[in-house]
Amino acid sequence: MDDLTSLTSRELKGELRKAEEKYRQLCEKRDELNQKAKLLREERDMLNEEKKKLIEEMKKAKETRDQLVAKMKEHKKRRTEYQQQARELIKKKREQRGKYRGNSIFLKAEELKLEIRRLEYEQETVPMDPKEEERIINEIKEKRKEYERLKAQLEEQQSVEIDLENLDKAISQLFELADKEHEMVVKYYKESQEYHNKFVKLVEEIAKLINEANQKHKEYLEIKRRADEYHRKAMEMRGKILAIRKERRERYEKAMKMLEEFNIKARKFMDEEELDKFIEENMEKLKKEGKISIGL
Repeated sequence: MDDLTSLTSRELKGELRKAEEKYRQLCEKRDELNQKAKLLREERDMLNEEKKKLIEEMKKAKETRDQLVAKMKEHKKRRTEYQQQARELIKKKREQRGKYRGNSIFLKAEELKLEIRRLEYEQETVPMDPKEEERIINEIKEKRKEYERLKAQLEEQQSVEIDLENLDKAISQLFELADKEHEMVVKYYKESQEYHNKFVKLVEEIAKLINEANQKHKEYLEIKRRADEYHRKAMEMRGKILAIRKERRERYEKAMKMLEEFNIKARKFMDEEELDKFIEENMEKLKKEGKISIGL
């Protein structure tokens, strides 16, 4: 700050007017920027508040989506289990059918039955010696044993056919259950996708709000920094104003004290300009000699 004591009263008064005007301008600019900063801060806070609401909504969407996905996975697991069981039964069915495929047990049994009847007829109607008859009797016995064996196999095959029918029913039931589980899988998949799309959309909106809020905060900090700079300059100017006022006050008090000491009544008739002129004319003398000349 310039040395105020070196200025004349007129110069000091001029400096005061300039300092007060500059101070007013600085305060106006500071207040203007603070108002802008306030608006930016409010906008930032509104964006952050909206972001918080969307985050809560996003969390609920994610939670619902995850619950639906869990249900979908459970039904998918059951569907796979039913399908696997059906495949195992199909494999078993194929194995059993393959076991008897191309095996004409019934025809063989009927052929043996006819052969036994023919031999019995031959034994009963055709004359033969004892050895030939014994051979035919033994052949009939062997063929009856084979017939009984084939008959037992035929009964077993019929039992297998019944089992195969039951397998077909079981396979159909398993596939029906698998189809129902598949319908539930599709249902929960579609619902989970709806909430997933909602979740993704909310994530994008939140990211956008975060960017906007960060930009507002950046602008706020910049405006606040400028406002603080104007405030600092305003405070410096205020200090200068106070210093000038103090200097003027001290000069007036010193001059008035000298006037009182000389008991000059004419000071009552002095206006501010005349007093400034008086101070200016006598200041140096006042400083050096402690005396003044009032020109009366």
